[in-house]
Amino acid sequence: MAGGGQSEYTSRQSVNPEPRADVPRVISGVRYVHTNLVAYDWRALARFYQELFGCLPVPPERDLSGPEMEAGTGVAAARLRGMHLRLPGVGPDGPTLEIFEYAEAAADAPRVANRPGFAHIAFAVDSVAEAREQVLSHGGSPVGEVVTVAVSSTVHVTWCYVRDPEGNIIELQTLIASGNRSSNT
Repeated sequence: MAGGGQSEYTSRQSVNPEPRADVPRVISGVRYVHTNLVAYDWRALARFYQELFGCLPVPPERDLSGPEMEAGTGVAAARLRGMHLRLPGVGPDGPTLEIFEYAEAAADAPRVANRPGFAHIAFAVDSVAEAREQVLSHGGSPVGEVVTVAVSSTVHVTWCYVRDPEGNIIELQTLIASGNRSSNT
């Protein structure tokens, strides 16, 4: 974080270290590990994220099926294949993007930015305009234009939404704090 100050995402425990009866306890051992993206062609989509965003494969590739997968996913005759990709800017134990392809895909509807639920994945980049052009030249499509908005009196963010080749929304962003570029955390 720029300036070494506390993040707005400071954990409840560091803000309120003494347990209170009216505050739920944090789940023991919790940490964020991955986000799943269901693909039509997992290999092509994984290649897109590797080539444009520097995501790295985390072996092994998965080929999963059977009663446990049916029970766990709630999908009859579930068979899924795919892999995890290490996200850029995180260490070897950081979270991954899990890209899976189901043998039988459910019906889909176009994704929109204001649909409740998970809406997009975001990457900090050096140049939003250049990154946007790279996404578009690799099979992506535009959602909106590149804009800059003030998030406080000292911080502005330049950003845009684009779609990957399968229509998933990606935010590209650059934070500018007090005249200096910094990445979003």
